[in-house]
Amino acid sequence: MKAAIPIYDICNLTQRQDDLLISRFAPYLKSHRNLHLAHKHSFYHLVFFTKGGGSQTIDFQQVPVKSNQIYFMIPGQVHNWAFKGEVDGYIINFSVPFFQSFLLKANYLEDFPFFTGIVDDSVIEIPADAQQHIISLFEQLIHETEEPKPLADDMVRSIMLQLFISVARQGLTSVNKTIPTYNYTLLRSFQKLIEKNYTSLRLPKEYAELLYITPNHLNALCNDVLGISAGEVIRNRIALEAKRLLINNDLTVLEIANQLNFADNSYFTKFFKKQVGSTPEEFRKTTNNHE
Repeated sequence: MKAAIPIYDICNLTQRQDDLLISRFAPYLKSHRNLHLAHKHSFYHLVFFTKGGGSQTIDFQQVPVKSNQIYFMIPGQVHNWAFKGEVDGYIINFSVPFFQSFLLKANYLEDFPFFTGIVDDSVIEIPADAQQHIISLFEQLIHETEEPKPLADDMVRSIMLQLFISVARQGLTSVNKTIPTYNYTLLRSFQKLIEKNYTSLRLPKEYAELLYITPNHLNALCNDVLGISAGEVIRNRIALEAKRLLINNDLTVLEIANQLNFADNSYFTKFFKKQVGSTPEEFRKTTNNHE
């Protein structure tokens, strides 16, 4: 049986006790070739491609790699690359606590749409009129880390926040044209609640109660914006966590069922097969064969 999927922290990548790693992408890739295999991070991770082809898989969803694309990942997501040809750009890895001492609002990053763990919101094409601005921010970050001056960490944090806000504006402009702000905020609140409670709260009415709206309102919102029901949003998140856990061969299917709060193994298997189209054992075998 293969070993469990590796989980990297920034120390694994730098050999130092660091909360931050900023680099041009080509040299980073050259020195971390093993990262083309499926792995998880314990940190936030983002890459802006200035040159590239092939594909990457984020949480079992394949995404093409192209220049002027930026992607964001939160801790715990499963990831691997399959690049074609020459690839370059910029990479930033930073720990969970990196911004916490800097910002009064500890969970500020969660408000950015690309730090939700939802793949479709996390891979963004940067339009031509914004590309130079984004590149200049990355260049400033490289300069600050290569030639640190007094208060360098705080300068890096402030430039990173400019980067996040600039990228978020690209996505939010198009979102706000189609979704009223109140609905968008409500949907984000629902997604955040699922993230915190998916092992204990399974029913849309439980979340509707926490949001002070009716289950019908919540269902209509999800159908309008996401094209799926509120119940399906919840079930998709549980299925995703099951997939992440199944990659770890040290855990039995029964242990995963218990961890996800299923009454028994057969109920978990039935749920998983309905959501994913294969049994947990079949999924595990297929995923291991692809590594």
